[in-house]
Amino acid sequence: MRDPLSVSRLADIIDQARGSAPADLVVKSVGILDLTSGEIVTGDIAIAGDRIVGTHETYRGATEIDGSGLVAVPGFIDSHVHCESTLVPPLEFDRCVVPRGTTTAICDPHEICNVLGVEGLKFFLACAEVTVMDLRVQLSSCVPATHLESSGARLEAEDLLPFKHHPHVLGLAEFMNVPGVLAKDPGVLRKLAAFSDVSIDGHSPLLSSYDLNAYIAAGVRNCHETTSAREAREKLAKGMQILVREGTVSKDLAALAELITADRAPFLALCTDDRNPLDIAEEGHLDHVIRAAIARGVRPLDAYRAASWSAARHFGLFDRGLVAPGQRADIVLLEDLATCRVHSVICRGAPVTPDRFRARPDVPLVGLDSVKLRPVSAANFRVPATGAAPPVIGIRPGQILTDRLAVAIAERDGERVADPARDVLKIAVLERHGGSGGVGRGFVKGFGIARGAIASSIGHDSHNVCVIGCNDADMAAAVNRLIELRGGFAAVVDGTVTAELALPVAGLMSDRPFEDVEQGLRRLRAAVAAMGTPLHEPFLQMAFLALPVIPHLRITDRGLVDVDRFALV
Repeated sequence: MRDPLSVSRLADIIDQARGSAPADLVVKSVGILDLTSGEIVTGDIAIAGDRIVGTHETYRGATEIDGSGLVAVPGFIDSHVHCESTLVPPLEFDRCVVPRGTTTAICDPHEICNVLGVEGLKFFLACAEVTVMDLRVQLSSCVPATHLESSGARLEAEDLLPFKHHPHVLGLAEFMNVPGVLAKDPGVLRKLAAFSDVSIDGHSPLLSSYDLNAYIAAGVRNCHETTSAREAREKLAKGMQILVREGTVSKDLAALAELITADRAPFLALCTDDRNPLDIAEEGHLDHVIRAAIARGVRPLDAYRAASWSAARHFGLFDRGLVAPGQRADIVLLEDLATCRVHSVICRGAPVTPDRFRARPDVPLVGLDSVKLRPVSAANFRVPATGAAPPVIGIRPGQILTDRLAVAIAERDGERVADPARDVLKIAVLERHGGSGGVGRGFVKGFGIARGAIASSIGHDSHNVCVIGCNDADMAAAVNRLIELRGGFAAVVDGTVTAELALPVAGLMSDRPFEDVEQGLRRLRAAVAAMGTPLHEPFLQMAFLALPVIPHLRITDRGLVDVDRFALV
């Protein structure tokens, strides 16, 4: 929240609000969306410093902006996001999304924390001190997410408590270890108890009935992993805030849009969770989610409430979410309400311009040598044809839920091998933090790759190296190229790298501007499409296959994981 005002500053605010002194900034003759009624009334918006001091009256300003023909709405709040999943560090995330209207983001840095631990958390907090937007950093609750994978770090309650009262911290980030909560795991209970007086974010796909009651009663307040209206209704009825997600891989808006109504909008918010710069460039950020919701029949009033006021109230940010006196001056000026076409943005009382981003202090990058994996050979990926055939991971395009499939696996020379003609590919996860050196091997169906291999150092949430391929030699070549890049994405066909993107910051993020990342993703998309995949974003789809907290079948460096039993296969 804001620092306390001095008496002299308060007196100046009152004078500007009454119109007896020029306001610092005035947006003249602009349509103002009233989130209490949905009406648009034309008037002036007066701003003193970082706060709105007057609306709907006529004001003079030291600086004036002509708002004729525009509509002013509150700045958008991304209620759950991993900046790392935009493939750029927080300062580039800031530069990428603020001009599209996202002025507040509630982020969970558990991707970098699973690689670097406290060092990664401190990096994000340092970035939050200088961003143009208000970046709030939830403390990563599940590092590692489970005991079924090998991460680069471990954060216990005592590691997180020193940051509890940091001015950019709201509380505890998404609590993914639902089985640990229900089983009353001692370490889990220590974290929940230590943060029981602040916000605790949730992550509870398909949870219901008594188990859902217990999870909520333990202090969890919201969920962004809700994928059906029926599931959402139960969670809403039990007091959970539903964060409607529309990311790059996980797209839940189609299933949940019917719930964004006048009655329920105050109990919903919008989030992106994981959205890359290419999708942001082509479609947008939260502006895209709003636009898509309205296109699905959601009233603009309800969409804009969920994007601002509802999220602000849920997280206790009572100084924002309305275009009204006393509110933080985060304002999006739209050319059109229904299509959420952003004209310009005011953030913390000043217009957003390229100069504001250039004026920010630099924050040194971290984790530039986090990929500690040694070079591999084709032999690392061999699967002997002994014992019962393992289940096959079945992907669901547009979701991160997977299926457990009983599919025949091809055999050759005593080994189980990929069968591209039947879309059954080999998958492996290699520990890359300098620990066990373990390799989990399995098979996956749904990628449609007919030749070659793709590899990534992003594998939620422990971020070991993931590779999928049609043959072991190309899988090895793709992994070895990632080692040379110090992390990133690579596509290989017949031993030749056809496209790549270096992500040397903790093996998760680029050290280049987001525009460069966008172009790199375009090249990767074209290269992998040429390999046969119909998937919109195969690298991020692959990254979630290593996440052993999402039903039903996953794979980590320790092997296949039956998420329903929360055990290795």
